[in-house]
Amino acid sequence: MREAFGYSNTQMGIVHGVYGTFSLITYFPGGWLADRFEARKLISLALIGSAFGGFYLSSLPHYSGVLAIHAHLGICTSLVFWSAMIKATRCWAESENQGRAFGILESGRGITELGLSAVLLAVFGLLGGSSKDFATIILLLSSANLILAVLAWLFLENEVAISSKTSSLVPKFSQLFDVIKLPYMWLIATVVFCSYCAYWGTFAFAPYATEVFSFSVLAGGTLGIAKMWVKPLAAVAAGFLADRIRTSRMVFITLLVSSASFFLLCLLSGDPLQLGLMILLVMIISITVSSLRAIYFALLEEIDIPLAATGTAVGFASVIGFAPDVFMPLLMGYFLDNYQGGLGYRYYFATIAIICILGALSSWLIMKRIPRQPEKVRS
Repeated sequence: MREAFGYSNTQMGIVHGVYGTFSLITYFPGGWLADRFEARKLISLALIGSAFGGFYLSSLPHYSGVLAIHAHLGICTSLVFWSAMIKATRCWAESENQGRAFGILESGRGITELGLSAVLLAVFGLLGGSSKDFATIILLLSSANLILAVLAWLFLENEVAISSKTSSLVPKFSQLFDVIKLPYMWLIATVVFCSYCAYWGTFAFAPYATEVFSFSVLAGGTLGIAKMWVKPLAAVAAGFLADRIRTSRMVFITLLVSSASFFLLCLLSGDPLQLGLMILLVMIISITVSSLRAIYFALLEEIDIPLAATGTAVGFASVIGFAPDVFMPLLMGYFLDNYQGGLGYRYYFATIAIICILGALSSWLIMKRIPRQPEKVRS
């Protein structure tokens, strides 16, 4: 994308920052929507909006148009889609199976991402890899979203069928303040924040391999997709394991491993002899990040957030948790543009390693929560 549009790393960071900003300011109202409207309608609408946004992006518009369409995509994914998907998943599973429910969700997303990305990469390579070919890939991806919108409308379970699990489908405004008052809700938001910073770290793997270890662009892209292969199995395994050992304990261990792996990665110099270690660390981080993304919202059950307030809770946690969408691409762009020879990647990975330690501390506090009658959100 950077080559097709002729952007610098900083310009790319601004593009993603616009998407992140509009995502951030719409997460909370998106939670309210998810507690009020049928998930099937919201998810279908979001996919249609994303598809038409992609159709416009495939025309390779001017920079201002690219910024506008990323704002539009942020609204589609965060205001309309995200909380609705999380609530539908939580309603689907019993309380003792929340980890595996979210694990299966993330695994399914991983399988779809892997299959579609592998096909699109192959098509991109066959077409020749030019700017025009990039536009074709965006067009194909947008068409897939449009097809998924129809499938979601036809096959997602009607909200009425799961309404018996919730005390109310219409949220009270007071729930917003009840959620904010819960200290453990802030800890969950911090866990999501730190995990998501680690997720942003994986976006650097392909250019890191290309610029530091002299991979070709195609080989770097292949490494970026190779990390997706571990996601389906890692996600579902993490979900089942979280149900056995407790979600907060699983999150704590995974964040510690993530931190150690990013620290080791930032020490590599690009020597060919370190190639095997680099690939191993990329795979370990890919496993831990996939595991975290699979289970961190299962923590809602651990702190006894009722189903009827799920959307509101997810919206609140997402405002804080997905704030990295705003600053992480800018941070990566700044490091890469101002520190050459792989030094920028070292600073970027070291920063993420420190952030993961904060997440591990937050999950430890949830794990050490004294058993008591919980202060539940009114429903």
